[in-house]
Amino acid sequence: MATVRVGPPPGGLAATLGVPGDKSIAHRALLLGAVAEGATTVTGFPGGGDVLSSLGAMRALGVCIQQAGDAVRIEGAGARLGSDGRVAIDCGNSGTTMRLTAGLVAAGPGTVVLDGDASLRRRPMERVAAPLRAMGAAVETTDGHAPVTVRGAALRAIDWTLPVPSAQLKSALLLAGLSARGTTRVCEPLASRDHTERLLGHLGVRLRRTAGSIEVRGGQRPIGAAVPLPGDVSSAAFLVVAALVVPGSELRLPGVGVNPTRTGALAILRRMGAPIEVVDTHDVAGEPRAELRVRTARLRGTTVTPAEVPGAIDELPILCVAAALAEGETTITGAGELRLKESDRIAALEQLRLLGVAVGATADGLVIRGTGGRRLRGGRVESHGDHRIAMAFGVAGLAADGGVEIADAGAAEVSFPGFFRRLAELGAAVEGL
Repeated sequence: MATVRVGPPPGGLAATLGVPGDKSIAHRALLLGAVAEGATTVTGFPGGGDVLSSLGAMRALGVCIQQAGDAVRIEGAGARLGSDGRVAIDCGNSGTTMRLTAGLVAAGPGTVVLDGDASLRRRPMERVAAPLRAMGAAVETTDGHAPVTVRGAALRAIDWTLPVPSAQLKSALLLAGLSARGTTRVCEPLASRDHTERLLGHLGVRLRRTAGSIEVRGGQRPIGAAVPLPGDVSSAAFLVVAALVVPGSELRLPGVGVNPTRTGALAILRRMGAPIEVVDTHDVAGEPRAELRVRTARLRGTTVTPAEVPGAIDELPILCVAAALAEGETTITGAGELRLKESDRIAALEQLRLLGVAVGATADGLVIRGTGGRRLRGGRVESHGDHRIAMAFGVAGLAADGGVEIADAGAAEVSFPGFFRRLAELGAAVEGL
């Protein structure tokens, strides 16, 4: 899919449909399953490019992994993970794979070189290298970026305060802390997603959690277990906004994860006037899931504060599309991390101007004046190889006269395999599949 054009459907979007399994939990299940005692079985595996990078990384470290459909079985290597030699790992486009694997192998027996594509090579890696060095590992970056070389060592526990809210960094340190002497304590200025903590508990690891900090005692080993994945709420958010902006729509999305650290976007959309219902909430393997129900609504602008950003960081691109079609102005601040994602997402979202939207970028956010429900102007945009930018502009095409043409639309396969086919199945006018 070099280029895809998405245009408005003839009617509303009406269906009950599932979304891919949660990408964040899938990464963590692969890595924790790799160092667990016994087998871990993951079901609902999403199969996008990012999680396949983590799967490949664990295989490169000698872990036996079997995949059949959406089920993955990981034979835990326990303390035997890794090799005395040198292992090169291609992390593709996945920052999660790179940062979490760095923490996982920091106490390993050999040398691991973590590299990725051009986009991943632009992302900052010193923020994970520095604390791992403080724990005793030898970590080298390339001018602060990938390739990253990790030479394992006997680790000592640290007390580390995260410079920015980052679930990836927090998770890397907790993974390293499992093999460290003493108790590792991670403090975070704002709460980030807590899938690692929940999954560690599900696999029998004892943690101490207080307001703003997590502690893990070294020497513990996860015990393999079944990990059924909920639907990815970040993927669901794109379909939720699609239903909101296409007249006459009503979607039901069953089995979506509603972990409180991941539902910030839903809260923001509700504040904008979105009628989103969350029904049949229940926990499975330590993670809450529920059915989301959403129908078309007129949206109004809002202010997204820095405190809200960590809980909605991955959904901010699609929230900007919702803001583009809302009444009034939406202001997002404290989102400087968007400039350090797969692309500079703030700059990429300025392309909303090409669709007739008044957009102003700041160093750490955006100001968007919505159309008040009027359709956008058709146009062509670049995904910049960023899956969430590709999908966000795909949804924008549903409400644009003449549609929106997205260059490098295949980037969406990283997290939502078949995303544009899903839009076509819902009735959207999609060309280029």
